[in-house]
Amino acid sequence: MTRSLTTRRPVQTAERDLVRCAQAGEVAAFEQLAGEHADRLYAVVVRLVADRTEAEDVVQESLLRAWRGIGRFQGHSMFYTWLYRIAVNESNRALERRLRHGVATPIDEESVQIPAPARDGPASQAEQEELRHGLDTAIASLAPPYRTALVLRDIEGLSTREAAKIAGVGEAAFKSRLHQARLKVRAALGDAALIAASI
Repeated sequence: MTRSLTTRRPVQTAERDLVRCAQAGEVAAFEQLAGEHADRLYAVVVRLVADRTEAEDVVQESLLRAWRGIGRFQGHSMFYTWLYRIAVNESNRALERRLRHGVATPIDEESVQIPAPARDGPASQAEQEELRHGLDTAIASLAPPYRTALVLRDIEGLSTREAAKIAGVGEAAFKSRLHQARLKVRAALGDAALIAASI
């Protein structure tokens, strides 16, 4: 369902006011801004780093960087787009550190698991759980740029334009990454995996 302009405008105005207050040094304004996006931000980060504890650290570092850099936010994009961009960059740094240190972190199944719909029977739930685990494994095996594209567009449901801005690339490059990510997931699991991602 699309929001009407009348419902979006007050939200955008309130957000702009909070940004201005945060830029003036009001911690409470920044906390309110960050609090409005914290749950979704964590959901994105946990998908990118595939570890709950590390995701918490990445989110905290992202919010700290956002607070320190709030004065540079110019409002050319939505606040959440700017915040997500910081979180994606921090996630990539965390993954790079993991690779440099040769640490292989197994997927934290509990953190990325999507509950099966209650209406399904036990056999169907078990099948869905197995498929989701396979999907999570396939996503975690993607290189960070491809993983980011898939998570932002197919799991978070952001528009191509929003997701490309967060990823820091043009729309054409983003579409190419997304296409490659989808191909890799299909190769790993088959076409059913992409259907499971949207359940």
